[in-house]
Amino acid sequence: MNIWDSVILGAVQGLTEFLPISSSGHLVIVEHVLGLKFNDLTFEVVVHFGTFLSILFVFGGDVLHVILGFFRGIFSRNIIRNFSYDSDFRLSVFIIAGSVPAGLVGIFLKEPIEQIFHSIDLVGIMLMVTGLILFLTRLVYVREKKVSFFRAILIGIAQAFAILPGISRSGITISTGLFSGLSREEAVRFSFLLSLPAILGANIVELSGMESSSIQGNFLSFFIGFLVAFVTGYIAIRLLIMMIKSGRFSWFSYYCLILGMLVLLFL
Repeated sequence: MNIWDSVILGAVQGLTEFLPISSSGHLVIVEHVLGLKFNDLTFEVVVHFGTFLSILFVFGGDVLHVILGFFRGIFSRNIIRNFSYDSDFRLSVFIIAGSVPAGLVGIFLKEPIEQIFHSIDLVGIMLMVTGLILFLTRLVYVREKKVSFFRAILIGIAQAFAILPGISRSGITISTGLFSGLSREEAVRFSFLLSLPAILGANIVELSGMESSSIQGNFLSFFIGFLVAFVTGYIAIRLLIMMIKSGRFSWFSYYCLILGMLVLLFL
């Protein structure tokens, strides 16, 4: 893998990981159109670590509060009482509960899903599904409800569907949050906090297949890929927050619908 490949794939991963346009779908499209291969497990872990850090860079304060709240809650004398009064502990429980569906899918359905992962027709169809979901958020009356156990599970189930190439993780989780009555800010915040265990868990699984010699032999390419993924990921998160706060989240639907149709027609 040369440096330009690292730049392109790092940028694709960073931008599409968080914008509601499907990173997995775009990587399949890039492979078909440009002939670039994103099959280096070590490089994949490196760029995912870059996007992971970009979330921490934006939501680090929230993450710290959740972690402290979790330990404060489990070591309290009355966990049930603490759950009622400690919003940080409560949010940590909701994140754990919401992470279960994607975890189960990743453990039991990862291999069969990977067998169809590179189907370009599937990518086109799923991009259009993502576009439709995003478009339907235009019909949502914005409410100010908070995350509950039920909403966390619902959003977690939605996140599990993002294993399909073309289904945007951020798109489907934020949309589900909006459909369930969350405010725009709460929906995007919970979506990103929920993504951290998923990204971290996937990286831990992939680390078992890494070879240290691969990093040593391609250190510069991997570092550039990591850096590009981190920077573009940060930009994408800030852009998405700005778009959703201004009520323009559904604008991404047009991109997904058009791209999905182009994929089905020409690839």
